[in-house]
This record gives sequence, structure tokens and C-alpha cells, in this order.
Amino acid sequence: MRFGIFIPQGWRLDLVGIDPAAQWGVMRDLAQRADAGDAWESLWVYDHFHTVPVPTEEATHEAWTLMSAFGAVTSRIRLGQMCTAISYRNPAYLAKVAATVDLISGGRVEMGIGGGWYEHEWRAYGYGFPSAGERLGRLDEGVQIFRQAWRTGSATLDGKHYQVNGAIVRPLPVQEGGIPLWIAGGGEKKTLRIAAKYADYTNFSGDPEGFAHKSEILRQHCADVGTDFDAIVRSANFNVAIGRTEAEVEDRIAAYIARLAPFTGAEQAEAQVNQLFRGTAAVGTPEQIVENLSRVRDLGLGYAILNFPEAAYDTSGIELFEREVVPALR
Repeated sequence: MRFGIFIPQGWRLDLVGIDPAAQWGVMRDLAQRADAGDAWESLWVYDHFHTVPVPTEEATHEAWTLMSAFGAVTSRIRLGQMCTAISYRNPAYLAKVAATVDLISGGRVEMGIGGGWYEHEWRAYGYGFPSAGERLGRLDEGVQIFRQAWRTGSATLDGKHYQVNGAIVRPLPVQEGGIPLWIAGGGEKKTLRIAAKYADYTNFSGDPEGFAHKSEILRQHCADVGTDFDAIVRSANFNVAIGRTEAEVEDRIAAYIARLAPFTGAEQAEAQVNQLFRGTAAVGTPEQIVENLSRVRDLGLGYAILNFPEAAYDTSGIELFEREVVPALR
């Protein structure tokens, strides 16, 4: 199993209490910490503009700006977004941005891409909120534009959603054949079919039952479109609350609830954290997490991307995970 780590950027209210002027320093230091070790193959941010679980005036830093900055201050670790919303940027423009960041980073960019879902920020930024079918239609056409642009240096597509005519994307990405594509989402009729056609990686449910089900749907789509299911690396995201004892785990969960509560109210904060953490694979002692993740690994999970909600304030959970979980699973 391979491992990636989310860097706090504010979206999940994970920089609360840190002066905005100091937040880049916190993010940079965490990125460089991950870069310096060997536990993490990649670092990740989210492509969102407004916080969750409720929109607030707390900072949420923009994903592709961070990609470029991280590329300049790290040297080894790969750089991803989980995941870029296709409709937030014209895909030919985004192909150009990503190619530039790949150059800055020396060929370390991963393209996480999906249809997008956060209706509040869509409407707030003037994008409307088209149907799921239209959003996924844009995803399919956008990925076609990426692949043309990164392989040939230009893109032309007269599509239903996007029309580009000789869009020049030079220089090409450093990575031969273009930037790896992570098609994120578990929609069974369209998203997983798009993944079957184009993905190097997928990203969907990490619970064993859901993972096995989505994997089988992906396998069927691969057979239908004539691609190699086994060539696609399957990944999932996990929220981490780790402790040497179950009491320490509860302390971490309680601290996260306390950070959310001023924005959501105590009841909603507890409900949100219970939904995201309780009973999930990366919550528990190191031994419990190894057992849980091993179960999904044995079903074909090749890549786990971990979110430590306290990372901006306390790296002890990251250190415990690096020391006791990563070696047992890698």
C-alpha cells in the first residue's frame, strides 16, 4: 500500500485560530516535513473555496496556487488535489496550469479530477449548478482535452460542453505521456465508466463493502470499454484519529468537535464528526488501524490518502501513524 497525506488548507476548518498571514508557513512546514521523510509518497489538498460543514469566513486557500507553491518548496513528494472540480476552470486553461506546475516541480504533479458537488460554492462563484449529468459530461470532455494537450502540445475538441480549437499547451508536462489522472467519485453509471476509459487511478469509498462493490462496477466498465482493470490503481481517502490507547483516540475526536462547534453548534459538530470518524478504518490504535486497512488492502486498495484534522496544531498523530502503521502495511 502507498500513502498520501492531506495538508490543512482551511477547507475543513483545520487552520482555525492561526493568523491568515501565518497560515502559509504552517502549510509549507508540514509539506516540507512530509517531503523530508519516506512515509508519504504524495501530499494533497482539496479544491474548494468555502469551508465545510458550513460556509464561514475562515480562510480556504486555493488548490492550484498551493500546488505551485508546494512544487517550489519541496523536492521529492508528489503533489495532488482530491479533487479538482472540472467546471471551476476551463479545461484547456487548467491543462496549461497543470503543465506549468509540473515543470516547476520537476514532474511531480498528479491530476485529481471530478465533476464537483459543493452547490453552495458553485452558486456563490457564479457557476450555477448544472445537473449531475452535465457535470459529468464536462468531466469526460475535459479529460479528453487534458490528454490531447499533454501528449501533443495542443487540443481541439468540438464537444457538447467544451469547444477548443488548437489550444497550445507548451511546454509539455515533464512527465512522459502527461500527468497521471485520478478520476474521483463512485458514481456507478457515469463516473466509474469515465474512470474505466481514462484513469490511471480511481478514488472512491474506503469501507470494505463499498470498496468491493465499486471495484466490481469498475471492473465491468473496463471490460465494456476494453481497458485493463488491473492497470488502474484504486485509492480511497481516510480521516484519521489515532492514539496509543482508545482514550487518546477519544481525546482527538473531542478536540475536533470542540474546534467545529463555534461554527456549527455543538450538536451538528458532534454529528458531523461521528459521521466522518466513528467506525471508519483509520480511527483507533495503531493495531486497530492496521487491521482495518489490511482488510481493504486485501480487496485491492493500492493507495490510502490520510487526513489528520489536527495536523496544523499537533503532529504527534502523524508521527505515530508513520512509526507504527505505515511500515506494517507498506
